[in-house]
Order: sequence, then C-alpha cells, then structure tokens
Amino acid sequence: MSDPRELFDLYDAREYRVIGRASRGECHGNPALVHAVARVHVVDRAGRLLLQKRSGAKDIQPGRWDTAVGGHLQPGEDAETAARREMLEELGVAPGRLAFLHRFLWRTGMESEWVTTYAARHDGPFAPDPGEVDEVRFWTREEIAGALGSGRLTPAFEDEYARLEARGFRLPPA
Repeated sequence: MSDPRELFDLYDAREYRVIGRASRGECHGNPALVHAVARVHVVDRAGRLLLQKRSGAKDIQPGRWDTAVGGHLQPGEDAETAARREMLEELGVAPGRLAFLHRFLWRTGMESEWVTTYAARHDGPFAPDPGEVDEVRFWTREEIAGALGSGRLTPAFEDEYARLEARGFRLPPA
C-alpha cells in the first residue's frame, strides 16, 4: 500500500544530487519535486522479459503491466541498494549480479523522477508481494510489441522499453 507520508529525497533536475526532502503525497502530483527510483529488468535464460502487473492499490498506474522491479529510493539510499531491496520486496528473490543500464530524468504531468535502471538474469520461482504486485510473468519481445500502445502497459515501461530496444538490449552476463 502506498503511504502518502513516506519521505523521499528530492533531487536537482539538472544534476543527480540530493537537495531536500518531501513526502510521497507531495511528490506525486507536483512534477517540480524530482525524486528517484530504481528499476530492474529481469530476463530469463530464454531471453524473455519479466513484467509485473501493478497492484490495484498502487497510487500510480494501478493494474497495468510494468518493469519487473521498480521502487523509490529511501532517504539516503543509493540506487543499487534500492534495486536490490526492491527485488527482494517485490519478487521475493535476491538479484545476484546487477548490470547498470542507464540513468535518465522521466517527467510526466504528475511527477518527475531520476530513473536508474539495472538488468538481472533470474528464472524464478518468484514470490511476489501481493501488496505491490498482482501477477508476474515472462513476456517475449513479440508479446510486448503487441501490447505497446494498448493501455495494458504503463507509459513508464513503454518509454523504458523503447530505450532498451534502441540500445540493442541483450541478456546480461550470468
């Protein structure tokens, strides 16, 4: 469940550095308050990408398919530590090796986030947190291509997926 009182570090929009703090409730609804998230793309040995169906209780994009792991950094936390924590919390597994992919500023009419993205290889089994995730499953590139623009995927995932495709994303090293 999303707590609007949860505190986030605030970041400068031009440089990835902390400049203050605000609550989730303040950040989600005010794109001037830039906060940070970590994401992990989980790929299986067959090259399929794991997606999560966001819980219906989420305050942003409930019930839509999204990146396998994603969550806000806790105050003072670095992105890799957050990615590892979120993978345990959301999927019930440790990531092993994380491969850094990229960092970018994502802006919508509702919020602004510094996004740091990693990749990990994992075949499961997974134990998704029902408070965060309604379902997880591996998708092929063809299945993802067929769902793009349909409203089934989050806009953030669609943007991230375009970035992955532009980079020629492949399986991370074992």
